[in-house]
Amino acid sequence: MSAVLKQTDITAEDYLKMERSALSKSEFRDGQIFAMTGASREHNLVSGNIYRELSQQLKKRPCEAYVNDMRVKAADVRNYHYPDIAVVCGRPEFEDAHVDTLLNPTLLIEVLSPSTEAYDRGGKFGHCRKIPSLREYLLVMQDQPAIERYVRQGEVWVLSEALGLDAALSLESIDCMLSLREVYDKVLIDGENESA
Repeated sequence: MSAVLKQTDITAEDYLKMERSALSKSEFRDGQIFAMTGASREHNLVSGNIYRELSQQLKKRPCEAYVNDMRVKAADVRNYHYPDIAVVCGRPEFEDAHVDTLLNPTLLIEVLSPSTEAYDRGGKFGHCRKIPSLREYLLVMQDQPAIERYVRQGEVWVLSEALGLDAALSLESIDCMLSLREVYDKVLIDGENESA
């Protein structure tokens, strides 16, 4: 999804008040509000496929998966993000009684868009990796079967990759597997429908 600068010099409290009554979503980054715009077909398919796969595997387990609309408070009160998918294992903790801002995600997943890829890799990951509960962070390409997986190992984040439709990715933090063939189901890759 794309982000467009909307307002500056806003407090976190004012942002939350406006966001909770808004018709569209915005992220909050260090006093600035960024309106979130629509996502491509591929972005929606990939996000939906991942959510479907994880939700099935998390049934009857003490984990919850949220797609697209669960706000996450990152690093400090100055940053609120909407990851494409957030998973929390154990008891979810929320900022307040509105139960719309998750504080303790276990796994965050971003499906990369051309307009937000640099931020998802840089600033957003920089904020999110300071969340003590976060164990894994995935960056998922929408135009090719490729996922980058960052895993917290002590104070270090270690990168591994899954490439190609025959690859699978083990998500140790939530004890799930992602098949790239399932992640990219119905997604056109190199002009062909790879799931056909």
